[in-house]
Amino acid sequence: MTESGSDEARTLLGNAAEALPEGALERKLGEGRALRVKLGIDPTAPDIHLGHVVVLSKLRQFQDAGHLVVLIIGDYTARVGDPSGLSQERPQLDGDEIERNAETFKRQAFSVLDPERTEVRRNGEWLDMAMEELFRLARTSTVAQLLERDDFAKRHAERRPISILELLYPLLQGYDSVAVQADVELGGTDQKFNLLRAREIQVAYGQAPQAVVTMPILPGIDGVRRMSKSLGNYVAVTEPPEDAFGKLMRLPDAQMPLYYELLLLRRPDPRRPAVELKRALAREIVGRFHGEHAALEAEGRFDRIHVEREHPDEVPELDLGGEDPVHLPALIGARFGLSRSEARRLLAQGGVRLDGEAIDGEILDLPAARLDGAVLQVGKRRFVRLRGGSAAPPG
Repeated sequence: MTESGSDEARTLLGNAAEALPEGALERKLGEGRALRVKLGIDPTAPDIHLGHVVVLSKLRQFQDAGHLVVLIIGDYTARVGDPSGLSQERPQLDGDEIERNAETFKRQAFSVLDPERTEVRRNGEWLDMAMEELFRLARTSTVAQLLERDDFAKRHAERRPISILELLYPLLQGYDSVAVQADVELGGTDQKFNLLRAREIQVAYGQAPQAVVTMPILPGIDGVRRMSKSLGNYVAVTEPPEDAFGKLMRLPDAQMPLYYELLLLRRPDPRRPAVELKRALAREIVGRFHGEHAALEAEGRFDRIHVEREHPDEVPELDLGGEDPVHLPALIGARFGLSRSEARRLLAQGGVRLDGEAIDGEILDLPAARLDGAVLQVGKRRFVRLRGGSAAPPG
């Protein structure tokens, strides 16, 4: 291990969870060559959110240090479904959906990565293998080794089913490292078992084993569960700036240090008030993906709605279609995709406003003339201007 390798490793591992085995990355860096740093992503959803950005940002650090990133789009493994952290088998995705997601994901990844130092591969290139090759891969691991994984062990102990396909997943992911001759592989802490198994598979194929770097899992804006689109607690890199800013302002104060460290790669100034730190965090993240001007506009819109209690400058319009009186739960449900019971609950909680004033929860119907030209606000961020109340009544 050289001193330069040790210094570089210290910089690259600044906010990582673990580097395994101990000293492996330092030894790789000490070889004095550009390393092949791998990340595999299964395109099970179309959009990248800030949880993905944590690992992508670490990859960018490797690129800035002169190394090559190998981004593997798991078009083949997505058909299997990564069982990491799951209590049951993932549903199988349609091939066309996987292909659409893969193209979107690749495009969005370059909002973080340097395209000039990125090699993009799809593991369908090598995993669509002959049966003889699959047999060879299967011989690299035992069932006992695979059942050491926490989620498999728990399901096995509870007599819940584990499909043969799921058991194959760590082997397929490990073979990705063989195919691209990875020197280093990155992933979330939930990927630790798969990344270490890949080392053993590389050795079985006569390759030097990769170093493993795991990154902490970013909690969602609820501050509790991991960020996930399916849980609704995510911030996508492509969503409108005002939506992203508003979501980040809902982040619990206790999670701000982690967001600063994982997304901004620094610690927040403890002398600044929490609300000021949160604004700075939201501004910087929105500005990163949409530009500084868009971030400032998003902050201004947030203030008008949440601080000054004004509606946005541009509000979509909705024609009432001559209905009179207007049944508010039906209107809210149709316009914002809510059930009528959800709409009634929002009304009862004072969560629906008309021109800035909360609507009495007991009032479910209003004359169309009262609504014509008014701005209806549902929750904190949904607005619509109503039109058509002045139309002559039928008959």
